[in-house]
Amino acid sequence: MGINYRYILLILILCFELTHKVVAENEWKQPLIPVSASYTLKNGLKVVLSEDHSTPVVAVVVIYDVGSRNEEKGRSGFAHLFEHMMFQGSENVGKSEHFKYVESAGGSMNGSTHSDFTNYFETMPSNQVELALWLESDRMRSLKVTQENFQNQLETVKEEKRFRVDNQPYVPASIKLEEMLYDNWANGHSAIGSFEDLEASSIHDVSKFFKTYYAPNNAVIAVVGDFNTSEMKPLIEKYFASIPSQTAPSQPNVSEPEQKKAKYAKVDDLHAQVPGFWIGWKAPAKRDPDYFASLIIEKILAAGDSSRFYQAMVKGKQVALKADLGLDERRGPGAFEGFILYKPNYSADQVRSIMWSELDQLKKQPVSQFELEKARNIILKNYFASGHQSLQRALGKAETIAEYTLFFGDPSLVDKDLEALMNVTPEDIQRVANKIFTKEGTTVVDVVPSHSSNKPKA
Repeated sequence: MGINYRYILLILILCFELTHKVVAENEWKQPLIPVSASYTLKNGLKVVLSEDHSTPVVAVVVIYDVGSRNEEKGRSGFAHLFEHMMFQGSENVGKSEHFKYVESAGGSMNGSTHSDFTNYFETMPSNQVELALWLESDRMRSLKVTQENFQNQLETVKEEKRFRVDNQPYVPASIKLEEMLYDNWANGHSAIGSFEDLEASSIHDVSKFFKTYYAPNNAVIAVVGDFNTSEMKPLIEKYFASIPSQTAPSQPNVSEPEQKKAKYAKVDDLHAQVPGFWIGWKAPAKRDPDYFASLIIEKILAAGDSSRFYQAMVKGKQVALKADLGLDERRGPGAFEGFILYKPNYSADQVRSIMWSELDQLKKQPVSQFELEKARNIILKNYFASGHQSLQRALGKAETIAEYTLFFGDPSLVDKDLEALMNVTPEDIQRVANKIFTKEGTTVVDVVPSHSSNKPKA
């Protein structure tokens, strides 16, 4: 007997309606992430704590207000390079020993670089939280910025670029899309940087970058999990309060002009097996009034096999092998970025025509309540599923309240954002779709398989 997906979806919608009713009646009295303390040390380090005794685990997240948007022209890739440098040792921790300390204590750790922030985390057994605090404070205070470490990580990043970008099909075209889509270099250049910029940098540049951006007054620490707030506060003070603050860096200008003329490029790709294209539009910044409808639009158009793009291009007309669309969320202007792989016996214009018919329908005809609530349920599932960013996990909670504290100065705004998502109407979706998906605001990069063995026979 086959699975009745419509029946399951109806159950989910009923659950959503009940949740929505309960939320409305209680006016969000129960926060998604209860914050037990939120304060700032004298050196400017913002601290946000959330006790959760459900499991004997603690997550520590340190997030710095620096990303690729903070880089200077001629020095692209520095934010990502520095993510690597942060694991090369400090005054009391040897090279790569950060990993050994954490893993030996039964924990896990990592870091990541984004357009508008860089974060580092440890998830530890609760009785090992002090180790995580010591490790993070030691490298914030005394990272080993040496010529040897710099040169070593420079080569590592270059190799990573070769592997993840230069030799991956369709990836160079995706970078080309962002470079074209954004008019402001701060928004559009690649976070991994260029060989030329990385090789032209010096140890002086690296030291300056560390002193400017890796200071307590340019960071947030979030601790979530099985601890007592009255005991955690003195530990934060012990390890971080004596780290000196630095002159606050200037904030980058990330404003974007309205795009009034379509942009187009073609990229020959040696590694691509079938033709495809990237397509993009500028989108609202995170927490902009139109941002919430944009999140719903993303799910309606491209979340799963029941989405409009999949049904129209992959299943319906059967012209495409893949039909994705994602919302790149940023504090500054974001972007909708679509990626379509299509069958060689069709042209890019034919496939784009089908895509535009779906976008035009979204603009002209209100979505049904059924489809709207399905999109909301997908978002709710992502909030509470078992993935990396789930709010069921200490790490997901810590990253969320750290980001909201850094970006907007208030970790509780996550509740207001979820409420705003639930209040998006079909009219909101139409209005935002008409504003974003215009022909003149479109950027397209066609990907042409260029290897002789990939070319279709005449």
